[in-house]
Amino acid sequence: MDLHERARARCHWLPDISQTSGALYKALVDQLATDIANGVLKPGERLPPQRLLADALGVTLGTITRAYREAERRGLVEARVGSGTRVRGSTDQLPAFHHLSRARDDSIDLSLSVPIPSPLRQQQLAAILEQLSRQPDTINSALSYQPEQGCPQQREQLCQWLEGQGIRLQPEEMLLTEGGQHADFLALQALIKPGEAVASAALTYPGMIAAARQLGLKHIPVLMDREGIRPDALNRLCQQQRIRLLYLMPEYNNPTCLSMSQERREAIVEVARRHDMLLLEDGVQFVAEPLRGTPLFELAPERALYIFSASKLLAGGLRFGALRAPSNLMPKLQVALRAQCWSSPSLMGAVTCQWLADGQADALLHWHWEELQERQALLRHILGAYDLSTHPQGFHGWLRLPEPWRAADFIKQAEARGVTLIAPEPFCVGTHPAPQAVRICITPPASRERLQEGLERLKQLLQDEPPLMPPLV
Repeated sequence: MDLHERARARCHWLPDISQTSGALYKALVDQLATDIANGVLKPGERLPPQRLLADALGVTLGTITRAYREAERRGLVEARVGSGTRVRGSTDQLPAFHHLSRARDDSIDLSLSVPIPSPLRQQQLAAILEQLSRQPDTINSALSYQPEQGCPQQREQLCQWLEGQGIRLQPEEMLLTEGGQHADFLALQALIKPGEAVASAALTYPGMIAAARQLGLKHIPVLMDREGIRPDALNRLCQQQRIRLLYLMPEYNNPTCLSMSQERREAIVEVARRHDMLLLEDGVQFVAEPLRGTPLFELAPERALYIFSASKLLAGGLRFGALRAPSNLMPKLQVALRAQCWSSPSLMGAVTCQWLADGQADALLHWHWEELQERQALLRHILGAYDLSTHPQGFHGWLRLPEPWRAADFIKQAEARGVTLIAPEPFCVGTHPAPQAVRICITPPASRERLQEGLERLKQLLQDEPPLMPPLV
């Protein structure tokens, strides 16, 4: 039996491409889609290794590699280092991340990055709504259609408030959105064509991963160090293929908490200019000015976009954000937003901008920053002996687990002890392997005492031995 026959005997899936007249890789993907739809291949089923299938079909390894990549882009399969390429099932089509708590009622939820619960929010919002009820002109404007960039008065109010926080933007370069996730999706949809490549840190915000996948973009991971994205790795990647846009969180990366120095930001900008690449800076994780570096739109105004959102500052339910963009890109963004929703909801903008302009938001924000610093100190006090990354005003910490703990086992055991965490897989770009680490969010508990209880349970779990794995034979 020759190599070809042996390979065919070992392949459980052998597509028939004998009648193919076009590109072989496309025919393979089409056959794969048909076999999945007809139930020949089941959800979770592993495809043959690429070299084995290439030998079985008598085609080049490059043809199979290209077919598997196209199948992953279409959402038919999912590739993971160490586990191969598997058929995605109906449950896999759901987002790999979520914004609603899945914790049991009796569990301490440390899984979500949300504002710290406080009665101040309800009290202030009630007062703002009362103020707006006495402003007929504002109400009339909120009930009317607005330009694609959003209500001019609201953009002016937002820019004035941001300037007070040390972020200097002009109303004409701002486009109001329905939150930060909407701004992210809008930028990708308007500026990047399906099939083109974008890049980000290898571990990044799951919303960006979901948006790129939904839009059919190639999402490439960039190697990281203690400051996040490595400029040398980014430069090599750009030399190998055309990267249209780089998404990044310079203040502190979600989930790793890594922050970029001024030197690192300038190096990233230099690479972006060298390869004519757009920069999409996510500023949703808003921190106080003394802890903030130079925004990329100040370093590279001609190519840098900046995302702002009220979700982490005031409340996630407001769904209000903004996207700063260079003037030459604004027309494309306007066209895309017009096709989506005409403009962002003016009523939400009126509430948010009144809240910011009134001054009450500043009091809430400063309380929130102070409470974050206290909770971060508590996190470091309890788990600081381990490999833990934090940010003074971060919503979470990133814990790299000691051996022999594996993330899946740790999360399962934590759940058994009444603490809910999130797995690392949703943060992984493409086939980047999931690290043995967990994100620990310190903001969901209503009190520090409840947070401390959850962290103490995790500390005790770390001190215990992980459960023994069954022996393999």
